[in-house]
Amino acid sequence: MNRPAAALMAAALAFPASAQVSPGPLSRAHADLEGNANCLKCHGTRKDALDLRCLDCHREIGTLREAGRGFHARDGKGTCAKCHPEHAGADFALVDWPGGSPERFDHLAAGFPLEGKHASQTCRACHQAKFRKGPIADRAKVRDAGRSFVGLEPACVSCHADPHKGALGPDCARCHAATDWKTTPGFDHKTTAFPLEGKHVAVACAKCHLPEGADKPLYKPVPHASCASCHVDPHAGRLGGACAKCHVVADWRQVSKTAFDHDRTRYPLRGAHATVVCAKCHDPKAPAGAKPPFATCGACHRDPHRGQATLAGKTVDCAACHSVQAFRPGVLPAAQHAPDRFPLEGKHATVACAKCHAAGPQGVAMRPAHARCADCHRDVHAYKPPRDCEPCHTVSAWVPSKVGVAEHRSYTLKLEGAHAKAKCEGCHRKPKLALTGVPTRCDACHRDVHAFAPVRDCAPCHDARAFAPASVGPKEHAGYAFPLEGAHAAAPCFVCHKDLGTPGPRKAVSFKDERRECVACHEDPHKGSLGKDCARCHGTAAFRPAVRFDHDRDTKFRLGTAHRPVACAKCHEGGRWKGAPAKCEACHGRRAAN
Repeated sequence: MNRPAAALMAAALAFPASAQVSPGPLSRAHADLEGNANCLKCHGTRKDALDLRCLDCHREIGTLREAGRGFHARDGKGTCAKCHPEHAGADFALVDWPGGSPERFDHLAAGFPLEGKHASQTCRACHQAKFRKGPIADRAKVRDAGRSFVGLEPACVSCHADPHKGALGPDCARCHAATDWKTTPGFDHKTTAFPLEGKHVAVACAKCHLPEGADKPLYKPVPHASCASCHVDPHAGRLGGACAKCHVVADWRQVSKTAFDHDRTRYPLRGAHATVVCAKCHDPKAPAGAKPPFATCGACHRDPHRGQATLAGKTVDCAACHSVQAFRPGVLPAAQHAPDRFPLEGKHATVACAKCHAAGPQGVAMRPAHARCADCHRDVHAYKPPRDCEPCHTVSAWVPSKVGVAEHRSYTLKLEGAHAKAKCEGCHRKPKLALTGVPTRCDACHRDVHAFAPVRDCAPCHDARAFAPASVGPKEHAGYAFPLEGAHAAAPCFVCHKDLGTPGPRKAVSFKDERRECVACHEDPHKGSLGKDCARCHGTAAFRPAVRFDHDRDTKFRLGTAHRPVACAKCHEGGRWKGAPAKCEACHGRRAAN
């Protein structure tokens, strides 16, 4: 039996007296048509008059059918009562949705498939009163436009604002897709009179198509005959208007090799010189003026060494230590540094020259002090008197030091568990990184989150492997006021001890918990109707099933052979365990009782 027929039969059984004239009461939407005098308003005098009368009221459906649009012009063009049964009660839903609900409805049947971003929207995100525009919506006579699913137009602009203000016409799909509004898979600038190349590809559309002060984009015509249409000529016309003769669209500062070759001059550009902008050497205000000098490095570059740069006691040219590839770092290799009084080894071999040869008022120091580590490095341990660094550190790397877990065994605090992985500065704290007088009590380094008074030892509950989880388990908990049994044994500590999850800087994590009754922690699904003694029916292993409950023993209603397999919720609706009906007709209806 289908849903409409079942609904009408149910109405007839529920209202046997009224069934002599009417099959049952009308829905709330048609309540104004209730009464025997109004029957012909919908049913008419002809057999096929019902559908015609329906369409007389629901004119928007008739218009859609005539236009061949929407669900009612496709799969829903049959008899109205097939999907919209009446006389089943005031609260009966008038729509028998294909699929069972609006969310399961195949939107393709309405002629508008949900694709891209539309597929993730809820029904009411689109089916709102504010989007019901146009002639279809105007023909609809509905009390609550927000509840109607009819009246939306398929055009994008019926729901979305047109950022182009109509400049490109109403067909948004010509350029855009439903997957993402900002991407335009249907548009290719190569099809226009100005294909985008080089730097133009990354330029935002509005930079060209939204003139300053305009309130809407201009897509055509946009002047583009010459570069000067959009760009200011830095040469002020002295080199002519053909910018492409020297420049390329990939980068304005990049001069086209085919148009200009610096190798044809007396100073070919090599290394870093090849990337220097022209204006660094050539005055852009006087491109035809005197050419810059280039015979020596000093003609362009200042000597930071002030003539102190020597090799083997002789003053040398910049090229002895530097190259045109880059001034920094210098090209003097570590092997050439070895004959000097300070060979570069370990990390020193990779240190930038400027770290030791620092620039000062007298120029770059070429022979800095280097007899002791402290000549360059700060003594972070603040030893008094200063000590040598070599017993604990090497030139290969300052961190980590040569002191590891094995060496630490001879000290007061042996490194075990998580301490073996801790960084030295975790205990030997900055700024001095003191190595002596470091406290060894737990509370000296770790905050006592429990705020015990007086302070207690951490070892009974924690060990050096990790602070969390604590070493207290169900076995240890058996000695406390609340033994952990059943499912409680598997619960994380912070479920009951709430403070354990987020101990704040000033928040103590307390273990005191006076809760003992089940309802103190668990929601009572019975709403107090069965009292607070949960253990009378339930065990600690799991809430379901109620292993200690026997329906025949604990209630006045013995479950026979037929009732025993029935799900509890069938009789105890909404968790109502007391006061459930005991008479047959209360659950099975009058016909079953007779």
